[in-house]
Amino acid sequence: MSVMQLPGLLSFTIAILVFFAGANLNRLVPILVHWSIPEAVTGGLLAALATLIAYEFFGVEISFTLAARDMLLLYFFTGVGLNARLSDLAAGGRPFLILLGITLVFLVIQNLVAIATSDILGLPPGTSVLLGSTSLIGGHGTTIAWAPIITSRFGLTNALEIGIASATLGLVIASLIGGPIARYLIKRHGLSGAEEELTIGVSRAATSGHHDDVSYVSLLRTLLVTNLAILIGYALHEIIVDAGINLPLFVVCLLVAIVMTNTVPFVAPKLPWPTRSRALSLISDLSLNVFLAMSLMSMQLWGLSGLGPALAVVLAIQTIIAVAYILFVVFPAMGRNYEAAVISAGFCGISLGATPTAIANMTAVTKTHGAATVAFIILPLVSAFFIDLANAAALGFLVR
Repeated sequence: MSVMQLPGLLSFTIAILVFFAGANLNRLVPILVHWSIPEAVTGGLLAALATLIAYEFFGVEISFTLAARDMLLLYFFTGVGLNARLSDLAAGGRPFLILLGITLVFLVIQNLVAIATSDILGLPPGTSVLLGSTSLIGGHGTTIAWAPIITSRFGLTNALEIGIASATLGLVIASLIGGPIARYLIKRHGLSGAEEELTIGVSRAATSGHHDDVSYVSLLRTLLVTNLAILIGYALHEIIVDAGINLPLFVVCLLVAIVMTNTVPFVAPKLPWPTRSRALSLISDLSLNVFLAMSLMSMQLWGLSGLGPALAVVLAIQTIIAVAYILFVVFPAMGRNYEAAVISAGFCGISLGATPTAIANMTAVTKTHGAATVAFIILPLVSAFFIDLANAAALGFLVR
């Protein structure tokens, strides 16, 4: 087996090609657009299958350098923060608390399902921890962080492999079912989005036209503001880490951007600010799509082999539980309206994938059906901040 490590610039370039491959396939297979499958998901899964073929049939393990992906994550969440007005945050107050509450309840349900199914299937001790909120709500990052602890506590030598496999399958499932769930809810209840500019991405109707009010000046101005927010986020993150608080860098950048966008325009009202501008929308959309393409194309699907059908059974049950919870709890609790349908698509990412997957699902829906401002404010705060704290507490209890 030979290993091919692709450098950063080449990995970034391939990610762009992967996105266009997905976009072309979506165009050729209209049902993918019909069910709001993001272009980056389509292309990323194709690329992951290509690397699997290279591994299985040609003995080549293709590995990508993902430094650009991590930077794109910062650009995306900073863009979300720059679009967050206090009026939106106030409007999202009660929905935010409701979403947080039902997400915390689901975290408990997910771990109980993992424990029950692992016991029924006779899986080794500690496996249930890896097939619940560790890998699904937590994703790859949480799995990598907790795998050594689970190995030490339960003597499970392949804890990392099991957790990564579960997180990978969860990410794929979340990417594929979010759009269809939202479309089902929208059609069933006759819902439609707000008639306003999207905060992330550009609607499909707009991209089919020929007008474009984005200039190099607006893009550079937006990049400057975004970079300043990220630089402040880096500095503040170091202070937070030194204080012993483990907070992801992208969450700090998100909070910094929220503070900036709700103070600077009032202190300097004549200063051009990118909130709700098409330039910021495009930068956020670009960052998210390339980030997702890089995340999916870098999945090492061969790591799923040898883990047996038990993993598939547990993930199938977790998926069924998640879909039922979304349809019968999340959507009704969030108001049975269009925002609730978009949040339902995002909840697939919270429950089975990751925050960027959740946002990508919601973006794909809003591009077709219209804006959902509150959804893009409250869901990242729940999935990228509060739920991580709750998950850490739950995992501490499970491995004690």
